[in-house]
Amino acid sequence: MSEPKPLEEEAYDMSGARLALTLCVTKARKGSEADLDALKSMFDHLRFNSTMKRDPTAQQFQDEMEKFQQVIDSWEEPVSCAFVVLMAHGDEGILMGEDGETVQLDDLFQVLNNKNCKALRAKPKVFIVQACRGVHKDLGETVGGDEVTLITNDGPYTIPTYTDFLHVYSTVEGFISYRQEEDGSCFIQTLVKVFRDRLGSILELLTEVTRLMAEEELLHEGRLRKVNPEIQSTLRKKLYLQ
Repeated sequence: MSEPKPLEEEAYDMSGARLALTLCVTKARKGSEADLDALKSMFDHLRFNSTMKRDPTAQQFQDEMEKFQQVIDSWEEPVSCAFVVLMAHGDEGILMGEDGETVQLDDLFQVLNNKNCKALRAKPKVFIVQACRGVHKDLGETVGGDEVTLITNDGPYTIPTYTDFLHVYSTVEGFISYRQEEDGSCFIQTLVKVFRDRLGSILELLTEVTRLMAEEELLHEGRLRKVNPEIQSTLRKKLYLQ
């Protein structure tokens, strides 16, 4: 029996421009400014050209995403990567704008997919979502089908519409996302610290974020709570930010 072969490591080319957009509802979300300050520091450190917009309405979430796509597609030099940070009240699959109306997360995600944003085709697109995904609160715990045929050919190279995405949620589906009034959210603050201070691929860094958050005890309504992020990836290569 032959020995298993190590995976060949292929990484995304990060030599081009790095662009970031942060859309944050600050009203009735104390601690948001601390998160914005931390994100600005992180993006500066990682050499991103970063834009931040405060208190977008639901429609402005969509409009700002479409403006961002147009900026990316018209950028003078090749673009290597795009980050989008979305911070607001929310529920599963939706965000609430400053006006109380809602916008679908999927509508925001698809603006940058391989069909709609040519400059980012086959390039990493990272979405970080700091928002509730339901009302559940985690108290913590003591420690066949139809045949599928794969078809290959030697035709023109194509790529799936929704590949090269990374969606990072501050909490798992159905659960609350917590935010401190003075210090900001545990999720954003932990993510920024790890991304600034540690080396590794982005998925390795996010595993470290998850480990650190799993160790945290958050006091809410007089009871200790647990919270951990959820990571959904269709990345095809290693993504290094440092």
